Amino acid sequence: MIGLLGGTFDPIHYGHLRVALEMREALGLDEVRFLPCGEPPHRGRPGADAKTRAALTAIALAGEPGFVLDRRELTRDGPSYTYDTLRSLREEYGEQRPFCLIVGADAFAGLPSWHRAGDLLGLTHIAVARRPGETPVIAPPLAALLGDRLTENPADLSAAPAGRVIWVEVTQLAISATAIRERLRQGRSPRFLMPDAVLDAIRKQGLYGREPQRALTDPGVT
Repeated sequence: MIGLLGGTFDPIHYGHLRVALEMREALGLDEVRFLPCGEPPHRGRPGADAKTRAALTAIALAGEPGFVLDRRELTRDGPSYTYDTLRSLREEYGEQRPFCLIVGADAFAGLPSWHRAGDLLGLTHIAVARRPGETPVIAPPLAALLGDRLTENPADLSAAPAGRVIWVEVTQLAISATAIRERLRQGRSPRFLMPDAVLDAIRKQGLYGREPQRALTDPGVT
């Protein structure tokens, strides 16, 4: 089963990486594909361009077995809709390979507003990251979308290519990419919030600072 973790990764940090690792372990994922968003449909323009964010993500994933950078949203024109990404993955992997979209609880709560939300569970399972002790609250529009798809058994996801939703308790680190960007803008250190190699690349290229940014060369890690 392939896990899918999308986001702007602006920049990538330990919050993203820890959730991906624990999801991989809890669900027995063969790999987690990180999908940097090209043009976010639900938020403003990222602080760094797509090429730079992909390069930083590649640096963060280097050397971690089962973590893969997937650039398909960066090469597609228009908003980076999850539906389009899933259709692209299905064309590549076929209709029978189980996929599992990894999302946070806040993003999941807004699922009914996503582009072609009613079609997503026909293409993928969804694993929702839950803080320890957190009780999920499912509003009526989301409940109507989910129907009887909720499960507590990870084996249900491996048994079918798509269609189930599972809550997974993970160690959610209170790390914000917005706060990291602000620290960098102020000349303060975000060390220990992200991999040292990512921070070194940011500093070397002068990213997220007061001065105009130079695009970081994508090393091409796949």
